[in-house]
Amino acid sequence: MKPIPFLITAMILAMAGCSPNPGSTTGVPPCCRPALPSSRPLTDRSIYHLESVWTSDAGKTLPLSHFRGRTQVVALFFTHCEFACPILVNDLQRIEAALPAEAREKVDFLLVSIDPTRDTPKRLREFRAEKSLGLQHWTLLTGAEDDVRELAALLGVNYQRDARGQYAHSNLITVLGPDGEVVSQLKGLNQSIDELVRQIVTTHSQP
Repeated sequence: MKPIPFLITAMILAMAGCSPNPGSTTGVPPCCRPALPSSRPLTDRSIYHLESVWTSDAGKTLPLSHFRGRTQVVALFFTHCEFACPILVNDLQRIEAALPAEAREKVDFLLVSIDPTRDTPKRLREFRAEKSLGLQHWTLLTGAEDDVRELAALLGVNYQRDARGQYAHSNLITVLGPDGEVVSQLKGLNQSIDELVRQIVTTHSQP
């Protein structure tokens, strides 16, 4: 029998249906909101130039450029991680909790799996429930292995799978500005988040 939190999360995602009312963000995961329009050209440093297509835990297929227009706090992880990733996710949750309320409403969190074979949308939904990741501001993505490698390289994340199916990987949190440029990064686990939070607040306040 599936745990109750997973069933509740699955029902919420099903009800969201990736067809929100125009302009509505209440109770809808970021992957299912309408993309925000922008008249500004992307710079050469934007990861939103990537043409790869990803699948969210809600079953939505989309390019990374779908997230344009809002600050994204990004980490690469995998759900079967035995040590580092739970701490990494907890660090993201600490960042979310530390943000002032006004900033928190304008910032989203993006977890991208480095283990696409095992981290199916269903498994990502289970992980969302296990870690109590809020629906409104969190997206979990899986994609083709080559696309994951490409994104990891752009973000400066290294990883390698061992014989046990575990991954040695960089523990890196990246803040992307609204146009997909790297604004700041935090290396390591259980680090002070004060400076990163300040950077996020500054980024989301810029026009």
